[in-house]
Amino acid sequence: AKSGSFSQNVEFLNLLPKRGPNAFSAFCEALRETKQQHLEAMILKTMSNLSHGIARLEHCYGSDLPFPASESCNPKRPRWIEPMEHSLDNGDGPLIPPVKYCTPEFYHDHQHLAYKLISEPRGLALILSNVHFSSENDLEYRAGGDVDCTSLEMLFKHLGYRVTVVHDQTAQEMQKTLERFSKLPDHRHVDSCIVALLSHGVEGGVYGSDGKLLQLQEAFRLFDNANCPNLQNKPKMFFIQACRGDETDRGVDQRDGKEWSDSPGCEESDANKEENLKLRLPTCSDMICGYACLKGTAAMRNTKRGSWYVEALTSVFAEDSRDTHVADMLVKVNRQIKQREGYAPGTEFHRCKEMSEYCSTLCRDLYLFPGYLPGK
Repeated sequence: AKSGSFSQNVEFLNLLPKRGPNAFSAFCEALRETKQQHLEAMILKTMSNLSHGIARLEHCYGSDLPFPASESCNPKRPRWIEPMEHSLDNGDGPLIPPVKYCTPEFYHDHQHLAYKLISEPRGLALILSNVHFSSENDLEYRAGGDVDCTSLEMLFKHLGYRVTVVHDQTAQEMQKTLERFSKLPDHRHVDSCIVALLSHGVEGGVYGSDGKLLQLQEAFRLFDNANCPNLQNKPKMFFIQACRGDETDRGVDQRDGKEWSDSPGCEESDANKEENLKLRLPTCSDMICGYACLKGTAAMRNTKRGSWYVEALTSVFAEDSRDTHVADMLVKVNRQIKQREGYAPGTEFHRCKEMSEYCSTLCRDLYLFPGYLPGK
């Protein structure tokens, strides 16, 4: 075991019983594998005192210690060495800032290049949040997941959306909920749509509460131009808070010198256009999807403040949606995530990193114009 201060060791031992029924045995096995049987013997010898000490610490400090953890599920990685960091604040959750409204002047100056987004409500929003998982699989309780759900629900409501929240569904139930939501006739009368998926995940899918996967491409397909005609030519936003792999981004040392940030532009293909009496659309368009992390990597979640990604997303959208379109706001989210690093002294996950990303088939600027209603 790596040496550390007495308080860090006590805090680690206090945390261990909360990491599931197999955490302690996995810890002892790891001590044996690293030829530290003397530490295992010492811990086993003092089990009764340790149990008393843990109870005392829980009484003093509470049972919900604010440790962030990875969103991934890797059966090869013992639960007790998942990425964790201390919460750096003393609050019980994130401070959700109020959404700042855009001015009528800003709307009139920018609406000609933007998607029409003035309906009341702005659109329908669906949040699927899984934090509890069946005991038959290796998926942990997502401590802090409810914080993410509440943060996004409040954000979307303040942005003018009618929000539906559904908790702890199996993969099949999630699929059916998405199907029903995509077919709601009310989509015809609003200007946009939001879907947020919060769960454990792997590349290309998120887990239902039963441990089975919902494939993201199947979810996206429900909202394309072929399957959701009521949302044709309307912007559809997706936000995925889930791991896309098990690798923890260790980061690299930055070279001395100026940091350059460059984003390549997107060019529209100039294909031949066939004259037709009926305008045709590509099967998939007008979508933008934000991911908490890159392919193959794990997303970080703080048990008190929620995930890094949702915390950044709510902060940026509340502050900047009044005068910044969604793609540029997601660049700002990327910047915040890039600057953040894990705090877990004495473990291999100390100073771990995360990098969010987004992909887009939007065809116009997507301003949310919060608070602006024509004629009011």
